[in-house]
Amino acid sequence: MDGRTTSAPLVRALRGERGPRLPVWFMRQAGRSLPEYRALRAGGDMLQACLTPELASEITLQPVRRHGVDAGIFFSDIVVPVLLAGLPIRIEPGRGPVLDDPIRSASDLARLRPLDAEALEPIRAAVALTVAELGSTPLIGFGGAPFTIAAYLIEGGPSKDQARARAMMHADPQSWATLLDWCADITGQFMRAQVEAGASAAQLFDSWVGTVSALDYERSVAPHTRRALAHLDGLDVPRIHFGLGTDRILTQIAAFDVDAIGIDWRIPLDEASRVIGDTKPLQGNIDSALLSAPWPVLREHVDDVLRRGQRAPAHVVNLGHGVPPETDPDVLTRLVAYIHEHDAASRE
Repeated sequence: MDGRTTSAPLVRALRGERGPRLPVWFMRQAGRSLPEYRALRAGGDMLQACLTPELASEITLQPVRRHGVDAGIFFSDIVVPVLLAGLPIRIEPGRGPVLDDPIRSASDLARLRPLDAEALEPIRAAVALTVAELGSTPLIGFGGAPFTIAAYLIEGGPSKDQARARAMMHADPQSWATLLDWCADITGQFMRAQVEAGASAAQLFDSWVGTVSALDYERSVAPHTRRALAHLDGLDVPRIHFGLGTDRILTQIAAFDVDAIGIDWRIPLDEASRVIGDTKPLQGNIDSALLSAPWPVLREHVDDVLRRGQRAPAHVVNLGHGVPPETDPDVLTRLVAYIHEHDAASRE
């Protein structure tokens, strides 16, 4: 609100401007790939780290200091608002979010409670601490899309195909809609709290939406995604949508009230831009698997991504998914420097 990040390369790119510097950040840049993160966490509980403002802030800042990326991504988890709303979800190391008593019937919906605004105070405090340190570097707030959150709650944990969730969508559409509305509201409140505390942009993650057909997405998922994004109405910050396996629903995503679209590694950026009529800035889409490849191989791939990204109105460089835990952090640092140098050279 005080304008300190208005001219930042990331914010300008998300608003469709091609400025003097090509911005780059990485999904999951904060976390297990960094030795300083592992030393700080030392096996502690993930969700408690997310709810400890000083710890969440420090973890958010670590990759900005190390890599020189153009934005911080707030360190938290998409299921934090689920926990704050009273469901006893936990994160099991090596597995992910787990709910022992899943939500699978109309009677289970009685366990859902509204998210009290006061419960979000640790989130606001962590964001405030972080933006005070970041200065003119933007912080990206985030939340999980309703489908992905609901999938965890219905499946009881991670799933390859979200079969139970997709079955509930058709077998009990009323309960499905009630559950996704609840997910939309808590994740929307979560994102709004981050923006009100100082985040300069917000990204909605839909990690599991790739298992849904295009028709089911339009009928049973998209309305709830819109509801989640609507919680940001009235806040003048760019919105990003990122999902995995979204190549067949890009036109529906482009119709959302979002400023930019994150693209995974499955579709080239120029093709994604063509599909949506070259109407939105794109974010992505370096293949995370190539972070472990020899530098000449990775560099050639990055050059191709940057070339294809020129078709979009603007381009925020990122991965097509998150940083793998085994990634050498020096590779990321070198990648950031290369992208910034490449951009400078292209303007000469």
